[in-house]
Amino acid sequence: MRVSAAGDDTAALQRTAWAFRRLSGGPGPGADIAGFLGRHDAPGEDPLSGRIAGWNAIMKTASALHPIVRACFAFHLWRMAGIGPEGDVLEGAVIAARMSAGEGQGGALFAPVLMSGAGGLRGGGEPQERLHRWLQAVDQGVLRAMRHLDQLDQWESDARSRAKSLSGRTPPRLIEVFRSWPLVTAPLAEELSGASRAAVQRNIAWFEAKNLVQEVTGQGRFRVWRASLSGVA
Repeated sequence: MRVSAAGDDTAALQRTAWAFRRLSGGPGPGADIAGFLGRHDAPGEDPLSGRIAGWNAIMKTASALHPIVRACFAFHLWRMAGIGPEGDVLEGAVIAARMSAGEGQGGALFAPVLMSGAGGLRGGGEPQERLHRWLQAVDQGVLRAMRHLDQLDQWESDARSRAKSLSGRTPPRLIEVFRSWPLVTAPLAEELSGASRAAVQRNIAWFEAKNLVQEVTGQGRFRVWRASLSGVA
């Protein structure tokens, strides 16, 4: 999330948290779009329900399209419908990403459209050009996501092998935390592993010394770590 000014950080975190919740679980963007957005009509504003109804009416004409193609249509239509804040593409991108996986049959909840960059979200050009960019973004995003998961599998295997010399339940639990979360703080690791703060800090320091994790902030306080995948083939 790019924060344009210091005063924007609270709103940016709230919007990021919303996107995380919608992409990680719960019902997809079905008939209740307002419920999915978590927004409803506010006094003194243009009726949100009317704009959503117009968007839904046009989306029905695309019901026969493949979910990935329909998602591309939904994303670009979203920008034209004026449902989200002006110039903001987050809500439309989240809805389209969930739509793309609409026939995933129990697999991924969303298509990782942004893992290969923001090219798939660019406007402009003829419809076939926009669709080409979207399909390319989905294809490259899926390939990159699969490679990342393979790297995490290899990292986990290596970390468990090297941590066999450590005693206690904290090391394997921390490995699961770093396997599951892209960024980890000491309080988060403490909560998820059930270990004490001292045990978490001691084991993270050992992982860091063995180049299994790396600190990403460069700060002395409020530090954040991630699994070190740079050396993983």
